[in-house]
Amino acid sequence: MGKFEPFRLRQRPEIYYFNTRREFCAQMLAGKLAQLIQQEMEGGKRGVVFLCIGTDRSTGDSLGPLIGHKLKEREAKIRRREGRFAASVYGTLDRPVHAMNLEQYRTFVLKHFPRRVVIAVDASVGDLDHVGYVTLGKGALKPGLGVSKDLCEVGDIFITGIVGGLGNFDPVMLQSVRLSMVMRMADCICEGISLVENFWDFSSVV
Repeated sequence: MGKFEPFRLRQRPEIYYFNTRREFCAQMLAGKLAQLIQQEMEGGKRGVVFLCIGTDRSTGDSLGPLIGHKLKEREAKIRRREGRFAASVYGTLDRPVHAMNLEQYRTFVLKHFPRRVVIAVDASVGDLDHVGYVTLGKGALKPGLGVSKDLCEVGDIFITGIVGGLGNFDPVMLQSVRLSMVMRMADCICEGISLVENFWDFSSVV
């Protein structure tokens, strides 16, 4: 789980906010995500890896594994039905990426996919007015700050869903986050990613 700022990076990236309660949220997210991926491709990257961070043991921190689960199912169907390239996905409900193994996954991805765009996905805390929003930005994600953990930075692009307010943050809060809100954000993010894949032939960037 991140804290919103992502997080006290040396150069704060521009952050885009998307209200999941509004129509066309996924479409707007897809447009900006495609733009950020294109910028990375122009810098020499080819292909995409999604690193979905979190744990299914806490409702508020389950956003990443839920998205990973949904993406993994979709990518498997793409390969079976269409036989074309699909983005690699790490961090699912069955095999979550969390504080205890994040460094290992980061090392694995850098070693085996050095030229791919790494998109880090996580839950976060932020302004109360932005609870339920999805955020997107260019740069590394710094997970764990929202729960007072110092974890490694990951990713070229980050996507987060704000599940709680930073001002009144309490670890117990994560257990009381409504699953309906987490699912709404997960659906929006997955739909946005699907739209990017639909109008972008990933086979051309492997």
